[in-house]
Amino acid sequence: MGSESGSQANHVRFIGAVAGVGSGLTKVAVGHGFDTIKTRLQCSPPGTYKGAIDCLLKTVRNESIFALYKGATPPAVGWAAIDSLLLGSLHNYRLFLIREGMTESVPGSDVRRLTLVGHGIAGLFAGWTSALLATPMEQLKVKLQLQLQRSTADRVYKGPIDCLRQVVKAHGVLGLWTGFTGSLAFRSNFLWMFGSFEALMRGFSKLDGTPYAISTPMANFLSGGLASFVYWIMAIPADNIKNRMMATPHNLPKPSFTQTARQIFAEGGFRGYYRGLGPTLLRAFPVNASALWVYESLMRVMGAEKTRH
Repeated sequence: MGSESGSQANHVRFIGAVAGVGSGLTKVAVGHGFDTIKTRLQCSPPGTYKGAIDCLLKTVRNESIFALYKGATPPAVGWAAIDSLLLGSLHNYRLFLIREGMTESVPGSDVRRLTLVGHGIAGLFAGWTSALLATPMEQLKVKLQLQLQRSTADRVYKGPIDCLRQVVKAHGVLGLWTGFTGSLAFRSNFLWMFGSFEALMRGFSKLDGTPYAISTPMANFLSGGLASFVYWIMAIPADNIKNRMMATPHNLPKPSFTQTARQIFAEGGFRGYYRGLGPTLLRAFPVNASALWVYESLMRVMGAEKTRH
């Protein structure tokens, strides 16, 4: 399913960042409603909702269907920027690791490719890189999603700009990075996302020449969706901690990672770390399958250096 360029120049490539914009916009369009339900389940007081369906019904009944897209403005701008940074840096980390020799022979040929471990490491570093931008964007999103009032006049935050202004007024500019340690822990799990994505792509490539062979775009779609299950099963505990840190009202002291983890455990034991897993998994396949299909398709159209075989 493609071949890798024989040599790579030692410079930053921006083509992955351009393709990442398409991925980010796709995620918002397909998945924001699921994300609102997940965030409310994770951050509302225990007993507020009986489950994902109850949360959905109460949200629509009390606030209208459009409430599912509360906080969508920051992600619409933010996810385009975040995925641009995530996937742009991912492409560059992959190329860097190839140049540094973290490669292996493709079975049956003399061509070299990045190892599975290399794909995982590239995902890890890309996740950490994207946390710099994702943390303030996600904090605004979480705070806006948790406002249950139907009328804008009754809400603490009138919109993303007002939310940003109040957070900065209370804690300074660095207050926008409340939950940064949680974001780093959460985004470390892109190691599993992109490691498993590559493993699945290699598995599908073995079907070539058989009656079960599928096209590269379809392999991208399926691999992205299936890899997202691996990602979220590993990442949901850190996601709970991150979101709880970010949901802290701006007029209260900023919580620590360990303090928040202990609070979640005290309220719900180990199961507390997996709140919101149901709607997350429902959302994961269509959102990530679509996003990575868009990303990989754009990379091919723009003639990006190939990092797999």
